[in-house]
Amino acid sequence: MNDTIHLDADAVLRRFAEEREKRLRPEGFGQYLRLTEDMDRDPWTVRQERPPVADHVTFTFVGGGWAGLLTGAELAKRGIHDVRIIDRAGDFGGVWYWNRYPGVMCDSPAALYLPLLEETGHMPSMKYAFQPEILEHCQRIGRHFGLYDKALFHTSVERAEWDEAARLWRITTDRGDSFTSTYLSLGLGFFSTPKLPGIPGIETFKGKAFHAARWDYAYTGGSPADPRLDRLTDKRVAVIGTGATAIQCIGPVSETAKELYVFQRTPSAVSPRGNGPVDEAWFRSIATPGWQKRYNDAYVRDWTGLWGQPFSLEPSLDPLDDDFAKFAARLRSVILSVPAEIRNPVTVKAALDKASVEIVSEVHEYIRGMVSDPDTAEKLLPWYRPLCKRPTFNDDYLHAYNRPGTRLVDTDGKGVEAITETAVIANGTEYPVDCIIYASGFEFAKDPLRALKFEVLGVGGVDLRSRWAQGVRSLHGLHTRGFPNMFTVQLAQGADFAANVPTGWQDAGETIALIVDHMRQQGLSRVEVEEADELAWSQQIAATPPMPDTRDCTPGLLTFEGGTDPRIALLSGVPEGPRGFFAMMAGWKWSGDFAGLEFQQ
Repeated sequence: MNDTIHLDADAVLRRFAEEREKRLRPEGFGQYLRLTEDMDRDPWTVRQERPPVADHVTFTFVGGGWAGLLTGAELAKRGIHDVRIIDRAGDFGGVWYWNRYPGVMCDSPAALYLPLLEETGHMPSMKYAFQPEILEHCQRIGRHFGLYDKALFHTSVERAEWDEAARLWRITTDRGDSFTSTYLSLGLGFFSTPKLPGIPGIETFKGKAFHAARWDYAYTGGSPADPRLDRLTDKRVAVIGTGATAIQCIGPVSETAKELYVFQRTPSAVSPRGNGPVDEAWFRSIATPGWQKRYNDAYVRDWTGLWGQPFSLEPSLDPLDDDFAKFAARLRSVILSVPAEIRNPVTVKAALDKASVEIVSEVHEYIRGMVSDPDTAEKLLPWYRPLCKRPTFNDDYLHAYNRPGTRLVDTDGKGVEAITETAVIANGTEYPVDCIIYASGFEFAKDPLRALKFEVLGVGGVDLRSRWAQGVRSLHGLHTRGFPNMFTVQLAQGADFAANVPTGWQDAGETIALIVDHMRQQGLSRVEVEEADELAWSQQIAATPPMPDTRDCTPGLLTFEGGTDPRIALLSGVPEGPRGFFAMMAGWKWSGDFAGLEFQQ
């Protein structure tokens, strides 16, 4: 612990509770709005007219992000190429297609975050890759595995209905497509739907307004590959939000905007990023067969001690020198410091509370050292446990507040009061602006129903929404009773975050591909989860106390905005954490028995 840190632990924990109370909103997720049709248009690709599709495919995946790409790739590896991916975007990429705001990059090392590097022969250019390179890699995967051949872009599914007699799915879209598919998979997204704050008067603003996920470079100047925003030199700009999106885009905006007002409800915990080019000699030295899985396993291991048993883990290996992994390893060491015979959620939480004071104090010290104005620095200090909100790392964000044109407007947890035709109102003060950039984040698809925007009708016409109305029911997060030949690829009831999210998606894709290949080889036509196994899995998830316990956290994305909906208990991962889940799934799927699934000829 740093010798300069001398905060009173009890006082800090009381401050955590006080700040939480300021931000609790009874409406939870209901405080946010979805983008208007005009704001949600695709700014990147012109929609191409095409005739409606009426055919049959073996496999349909709804969603062209990592989940769809990795499932398609795993199917292709097993010789199943009759795969159709559908997305309302104009290309593959998911969030990396839409999110092209200046400064956006991956949070985990690109050598891990970019999957299938071995298969595609690509070496990342940066330790943490920026959006253009990530999108390019998504497209590379699409080309390498032939996934463009049957893909339908700028297309939204309207209805998917199981035909029991024919044992296939009937799928219709908003472009007149009507086709059938033996299998259906839903990529229910991670950050799939941008959200706006429900600010009174938001619709009245007459200036330029856009969400960061639909960045308007025609207005700001620059491009995703060259984010010099040279058209903002005479503009007064408001950025609403100081979460992960804002942390990345505020630096570039502050460099050129005439005036920049940053409206903050809750500060982010910001640490240095330390990004830089990948050393080619180093990369070539590690890129031996199976290297990416070995490094991914090590990365997942660094996070494993944050979930239930087992806690006896080998020493951490962080060959990629990643701050997320170091952060996880530090918290894991705190958990392991609790004697095994008394280790439980209560004792672990007490140990983490103590560590939280140390970690938050270090973050405070860093922020104070980076921001020249003491008053601004104090307002930027986070007051919550490190795991309550997503930790952020950036080398430019704090520098923005040292520029003369940038001003932080801290709302003390209240948020912006109103928006008029020409201004943003906060703390009773009106701030005239020419442009509002909403860095207000995304709907969190850990609750998959929030991302499901079309009808999915299973056996007997039962809608998936009604089936999950009381909470997600599944086996492994993939299989739902009453929806044969269908797989949901999501966060709930599986590996949860898995630290590096594409790791979870690739594992799910491999599982799906093995099941489909098994059915092909055995001449099977229908697969469905056994009711008892689905119930047992869901009950296990619901009965698992959160580890670490975040129920008294400052509200935010990771804590369901402080919501108390009982369905939340069904939206966590397995008690053994990502590493335990992957180990369990490896034995389950490679055994060839697929216990809990009911197959029919």
